[in-house]
Amino acid sequence: MRPLIAGNWKMHGLAPQLGEIETIAASVKTTPPLADILICPPATLVARAVQTAAGRIAIGGQDCHTEIAGAFTGDVSAEMLKDAGASAVIVGHSERRQYYGETNAIVAAKTKAAWRAGLLAIICIGETESQRLDGKALSVCGDQIAGSVPEGITVSAAAIAYEPLWAIGTGRTPTSEEIAEVHAYIRHCLSARLGAEGNTVRIVYGGSVKPSNARGILALPEVGGALVGGASLKAADFEAIFRAVPVPT
Repeated sequence: MRPLIAGNWKMHGLAPQLGEIETIAASVKTTPPLADILICPPATLVARAVQTAAGRIAIGGQDCHTEIAGAFTGDVSAEMLKDAGASAVIVGHSERRQYYGETNAIVAAKTKAAWRAGLLAIICIGETESQRLDGKALSVCGDQIAGSVPEGITVSAAAIAYEPLWAIGTGRTPTSEEIAEVHAYIRHCLSARLGAEGNTVRIVYGGSVKPSNARGILALPEVGGALVGGASLKAADFEAIFRAVPVPT
């Protein structure tokens, strides 16, 4: 599988920021990247971002409801994202888990909704700082995989994003050894559960990924890409990250 470099704009972005997507799309057209490129803007920009990207990069959503439709004021269904032109959606991001109390069961239901609509689900997992200090990082990630990834996962339907909560937006990044250890454990969990299929599901790293550290992170074993936060808001920074993907050997 080609690496996946995804940008999560979070609650940032008005119409003028579509110019960043236009710049990235033009660069990708001129020099094809070594990875699949995805940007997840706020829901208000998804349809316009799809038009701006002109099929050169993929556009996704940042969250979806579990239901197709209903009396859920303010929510967006996976089908609505698909209808707007999205091809993927992030589910279970640590900020959703932390600020909105999303459980593993809710994340699993949202993953099923994404699959129902034909979207790639980027399923986020990761430990808090206290859990890491207590030596529980691997067990926490294992439990989240067990509870958040429903049956039926396939290479084309999902990716796992490892995001240590203490590294998101802080500028702090785990050591290469720590990232490699967790990614290897995630691969073990996926393979144990899914057999050969689990060996090829992409596992991407997220948490203060930036141009200065992207090359080292993307070269680590079992790192199949990156989920980028703040650095995805500027075309130059985001391009520096996806151009850091190593040449396949």
